[in-house]
Amino acid sequence: MTDKTSSIRSDIAYSTPDRIMVRGKNLSSEILGKMNLGDFAYFQLTGKTATPEQSRVFNAVLITLVEHGITPSAIAARMTYAGAPESLQAAVAAGLCGLGTVFVGTTEGSARMLYEAFAGAGDNPDLQALAQQTVAAYRDRKQIIPGLGHPLHKPIDPRTPRLFQIAEENGMSGKHVELLKLIGAEAERVSGKVLPINATGALGAICCEFGFPWKIVRGFGVMARAIGLVGHILEESQAPMAHAIWHDVEARASAHLRD
Repeated sequence: MTDKTSSIRSDIAYSTPDRIMVRGKNLSSEILGKMNLGDFAYFQLTGKTATPEQSRVFNAVLITLVEHGITPSAIAARMTYAGAPESLQAAVAAGLCGLGTVFVGTTEGSARMLYEAFAGAGDNPDLQALAQQTVAAYRDRKQIIPGLGHPLHKPIDPRTPRLFQIAEENGMSGKHVELLKLIGAEAERVSGKVLPINATGALGAICCEFGFPWKIVRGFGVMARAIGLVGHILEESQAPMAHAIWHDVEARASAHLRD
């Protein structure tokens, strides 16, 4: 039973028999054909219409994580679709379940690290000192610094400089982006390893420039990768590889039992 004294409220949307209203705009007459998907996502999240500059940066944020090849999330989606082709949504969900602290979800870790670094640091902090403190703290805890390093893209993640360029060109490269760059340089200095800022690290910093809460930042990767997974499922339906992957892995895994 609902407690009548509690407040149940949403400011996002409502529907009537003849209209759907989203953040005060009529979906049919004021949004359809007038906003692209990225701009609508920004509007739905914030209740504000993106400026041209915000639009370019936010769309770049979303596009970056749509596709990255035959990754674990794509394989999971394809394998699930092979077993349940009647449930496309389950295949997409299976692929999305693996977006966490290793793949895609590190956007959240990067954003949280940067916000926490600035917390209590005052209005004009020494960014170099903050970078040194942040790296030292992670090393003391023996934790991987989110947003640094990549198993494939070395010495540079090709997406990162382009994202920083787009942010700079559109007036959205501020203290969070600068701190991340300094953290990356400091981590390489003290570790002696090549630790490029990866795309998810860059995206976390850019999301901080927007002011998005770190707890929602992983959601942008979820939104983006869902599009990519639908593409993989379409290809799987036309040119299947899941069964070949299955039989190949099974044969390799059990080869020692067959000798």
